[in-house]
Amino acid sequence: MRPSFLLHPPQSTLDRAKRALLSSVLTPDATQKMVSSSIPLQGFIGEPGKQKGYTQRAVGLIEVEDELLWLIRVGVLRREVDGQGITNSFRLTPMGIRICEELGFAWQPAPLAEVMYDWLLRRLPY
Repeated sequence: MRPSFLLHPPQSTLDRAKRALLSSVLTPDATQKMVSSSIPLQGFIGEPGKQKGYTQRAVGLIEVEDELLWLIRVGVLRREVDGQGITNSFRLTPMGIRICEELGFAWQPAPLAEVMYDWLLRRLPY
């Protein structure tokens, strides 16, 4: 039997995950695709990532990795797994899907104050 917090995470967990998503460089189009299929790490990088509609701007490898790992830590994303183990592709978690559905897969980037708060949370010990 699963603990109830897995099925119904606390509101603070949902708020932190939503703030992280809205503060990230990911677009609603990217998250909508990650509901049914994974996107490889390389798909987010640079100008091609922006042209595909996965990121709001051209983003370098280190920044993309940092963004994706943070979204994994807060429960929005997960790494795809194949028969040989973990891959470099990413999908939404059930909580990530829930948040995106609540937002209607359409949102504006977070206000600067929210982005700064999210930045600070990333640097604090978990």
